[in-house]
Amino acid sequence: MDLFNYQEAETPRARLLADRMRPQTLDEYIGQDHIVGRGKLLRRAIEGDQLSSILLYGPPGCGKTTLAHIISVRTEGQFVKLNAVDASVKDVREVIDQARVNKTMYGRKTILFLDEVHRFNTARQDALLPAVEQGIIIFIGATTENPFHHVNGALLSRSTLFQLEALGESHAYEAMRRALSDRDRGLGFMDLHAEEDALRHIAAMAGGDIRRALNALELAAVTTPSEPDGSVRITLEVAQESIRKPTIRADLSTQYDVLSAFHKSVRGSSDAAMFWFLHAVEKLGMDPMTFLRRLIVACSEDIGLANPQAMVQAVTAMDAYHKIGWPEAKYNICQAILFAVESPKSNAVAMAIGNAEAAIERVGDAQVPLHLRDTHYKGAEQLGHAGYQYPHDFPNHYVKQQYYPDRLNGAKLYKATKQGMEDKIRQNQEKRS
Repeated sequence: MDLFNYQEAETPRARLLADRMRPQTLDEYIGQDHIVGRGKLLRRAIEGDQLSSILLYGPPGCGKTTLAHIISVRTEGQFVKLNAVDASVKDVREVIDQARVNKTMYGRKTILFLDEVHRFNTARQDALLPAVEQGIIIFIGATTENPFHHVNGALLSRSTLFQLEALGESHAYEAMRRALSDRDRGLGFMDLHAEEDALRHIAAMAGGDIRRALNALELAAVTTPSEPDGSVRITLEVAQESIRKPTIRADLSTQYDVLSAFHKSVRGSSDAAMFWFLHAVEKLGMDPMTFLRRLIVACSEDIGLANPQAMVQAVTAMDAYHKIGWPEAKYNICQAILFAVESPKSNAVAMAIGNAEAAIERVGDAQVPLHLRDTHYKGAEQLGHAGYQYPHDFPNHYVKQQYYPDRLNGAKLYKATKQGMEDKIRQNQEKRS
């Protein structure tokens, strides 16, 4: 069944409650008031059917697909949905070709909704770009991944980014209340009485997942025996039976804490680093990319030139994750974590950056010494731009000369340690001093 073009079934109540209650208008849409509240830009664009290309970025279950569905209902143009997991360049080009016909022959616009756009590789994103630039299609992309890491810069720059927030218990509670009162699409046709504690329990267990909350409410309603008067009562006990397993979702504070514990463990414990990574991804549902990005940073911040191969391992693990996905890539990522933790440590790179930034603030206007200035044009020597000594003309391909601005000459920013491979750099520095 096409998500956006389904035909109403002969018996609507045969469909699941969550499907029946899918919002059809922005007034029915729950949450995300910061982007679709009254008077907000996106709401005005949708209501006026004047949408331009957009990217919807947010965690799973926050309403990205539902918002796209509302747009599909609202627009007078053609609405096409593709899923980045299985869509090919050919699929994209077919949509573009039809959109071109729609625009030139019928003056009708085409909106392309691309779900999970972060799964679209560069070639497929490039196929979209000309059509977006020329206004042949209006692009809507949905992603759970940071678009600045997973969407081509050119496509990102031509789309307005809207960040959606995770839904909470109050949103799930509101959705259930609506379902209980809606006679046409919800459970309002039943003589149904739900205790407040029961609804609160379901909302808490659903953790902001509206579909899960509505599924639990429907299960409770249709399986609970009727009272003698024909009514159905959903008690706390019934609710507990209908949704037993809580959804574990790390809030923002917990995510920061776990990520901090992981990074600090990379500095000193293979066991702990592995534990925090797998706990976060498999138990809390955090994104592996979050830890891969932090690991790559740690490979320079905490290891650096003591073992440059640590960064190679981390970047390769990120590439493996993109290519084979989870859970298979856990082996590659854990290998990179173990390699980093067991590597000799050095924070010399981080210290050098700090020293350099302090020097930049201290020196103010940095004038390039005359002998380092560009000399490719005639007259450079007349301006005094001469005297540079080419290191490869000297023994060991090194000659001591001024490379700094005058006000910093002699300052030491990078101080190599005795750790791992960096010790060789330290020895070389001592020879040159």
